[in-house]
Amino acid sequence: MLVVETIARVCRDHEVYKKSIKEIARNRGLSRNTVRKIVRGDETAFIYERATQPLPQLGPWVTALEEMLEANEGRRRRERLTVARMVTLLQEKGYEGGYDAVRRYVRRWKAARGGGAEQAFVPLWFAPGEAYQFDWSHEIVVLDGVTTTVKVAHVRLCHSRMFLATAYPRETQARRIRRGYLTPTRGRSASSAGPAAAASTTT
Repeated sequence: MLVVETIARVCRDHEVYKKSIKEIARNRGLSRNTVRKIVRGDETAFIYERATQPLPQLGPWVTALEEMLEANEGRRRRERLTVARMVTLLQEKGYEGGYDAVRRYVRRWKAARGGGAEQAFVPLWFAPGEAYQFDWSHEIVVLDGVTTTVKVAHVRLCHSRMFLATAYPRETQARRIRRGYLTPTRGRSASSAGPAAAASTTT
């Protein structure tokens, strides 16, 4: 799984430093296909999900396991076989695999059957200003010839997919600046204090 911080670094290597996909993949320890997918898309996270789960040990015993699961459906809750009991019964018939393989198959089998519950889907649509994604990262930069570690705030707006990165010398300073947007100080309004403070400390 790739987090926002890694995706931001890949985008910066490609868009700011003009590095090639091959060079980014070598430096970041990623495959070229992954780097290509990042720089050409708008995804903020990548999660690998295997399309087909191989069953090297459980394969010959799937039919027997499904018969147990079918029989469980007709029993009262207190009389149903547990996964541990199913594993024991399969091992008595010659199954040499482990508990986890059976547990994963039972979970997928129940999910495919629906478990008697209705499926619900939440559309990934956001109104302007409704939501954003945020994360911190540590970056090494050169300021006035001195190598310095700064704290970078990464923000992506969920509606427009616009990306913003702001660097601060310290995270505590970033907190004070964010409070400046919200809390008026010494007679000044929050709107007048915040942007000026942020502009003087960002890079």
